[in-house]
Amino acid sequence: MEMAQLSVDENEYSLPVVEATEGPDGIMVSSLRNDGWVTLDPGFLTTAQCESKITYIDGKRSILRYRGYPIEQLCEQSDFLEVAWLLRHGELPTQEQFDKFCADLNHRTMVGEDFRTFMGSFPRTAHPMSMMASAINALATFYPDTTDVNDSDQLDEAATIIMAKARTIVSYIFRRRRDEPMLYPDYSRGYVDDFLRMCFAVPYEPFETDPLYVHALGRLLIIHADHEQNCSTSVVRIAGSAHANLYSAISAGINALSGPLHGGANEAVLRQLKAIRDSGKSVREFVEWSKDNGKRISGLGHRLYKSYDPRAAIARQYLEKIMSRADTLKLSAEERALFDVATELEQIALSDEYFVSRHLYPNVDFYTGLIYRAIGFDPAMFTTLFALGRIPGWIAQYRELLADPNTKIGRPRQVYVGEPKRDYVPFDER
Repeated sequence: MEMAQLSVDENEYSLPVVEATEGPDGIMVSSLRNDGWVTLDPGFLTTAQCESKITYIDGKRSILRYRGYPIEQLCEQSDFLEVAWLLRHGELPTQEQFDKFCADLNHRTMVGEDFRTFMGSFPRTAHPMSMMASAINALATFYPDTTDVNDSDQLDEAATIIMAKARTIVSYIFRRRRDEPMLYPDYSRGYVDDFLRMCFAVPYEPFETDPLYVHALGRLLIIHADHEQNCSTSVVRIAGSAHANLYSAISAGINALSGPLHGGANEAVLRQLKAIRDSGKSVREFVEWSKDNGKRISGLGHRLYKSYDPRAAIARQYLEKIMSRADTLKLSAEERALFDVATELEQIALSDEYFVSRHLYPNVDFYTGLIYRAIGFDPAMFTTLFALGRIPGWIAQYRELLADPNTKIGRPRQVYVGEPKRDYVPFDER
């Protein structure tokens, strides 16, 4: 095994090197703890918490692959449920495997009446992500015989239940916010098609979703399905390392994703576009004002992608398709105006040296909010749609962690910089 050498003062340490299939190799630093040292890496920007076979990202070359398959090929030729299988099992399914997987999900999509009553107990003004995290966590109480993390059959069933019922839960959240009746699933429809029906259909009336919306939302679910060791995925893994059940771990991931610096970014982009529209300035004038005042523009730049975000390229294609049919899809004047602002802002970001030199290209969040809005979702629902897509990745990451013999309970160290030992001072002496 190749070894890396570390010199600290007069001490020499030999650290094992873990070779990567692609991307940077890893230096195993765990032994430093026993030698009185810890590595300090705020935000874990250069710390790998695990070895993984699920997702590969090369931000410099705009590469995103699931299990080795380029995201562009999966969006062009696959669908969301097939990608979910791929992430979980590591290989594309046979037709027989895929048909059984879809059937298993379809027949677990409905939730019981007690659960519907539970969902109805939330205030209509509650934040959708808080409701979603609570609902996924509550599934463990409705299916307690699927919570043993050491039982592979129970783990399989828990994963299927979460995948199946998450879309029903999100549709219930959406309907409740609008004070509309919750709809039952329709097993005869596809995963995305029926989700949109449960969100937007009127009871007792025929409902046909536009195929473009079905296909567009399906692609957004795919591009969000996993993204390596991001904040929420790391939270899922940390929870899983303590053997928290799958429901609890996924709920923890949803709570992490709810943060405005993580999953809430697409909502922030829409607010930004509205602010530009209402500012009384042209897009160019607003950009120059932002640069002069050191204001960040939401949707531009990404921590990993130093060239174009490959997910953004896919989302952009579908936004253009939707806007090209603005009349037949009956998009509002506001939606068209926001698209015009986004288009001009995108052109500036791709050509202005200020943004190009800083690698501030439009990221995936720049486009997804506009697509969600066009389909009919209000901004508060955007992150629940992100979470719906990310669930297959969280499940895959959780299961990979449990199967890894090197897994230890997550317990980061710290470098203590507080007060040294001191004696307690009584009140009357202070």
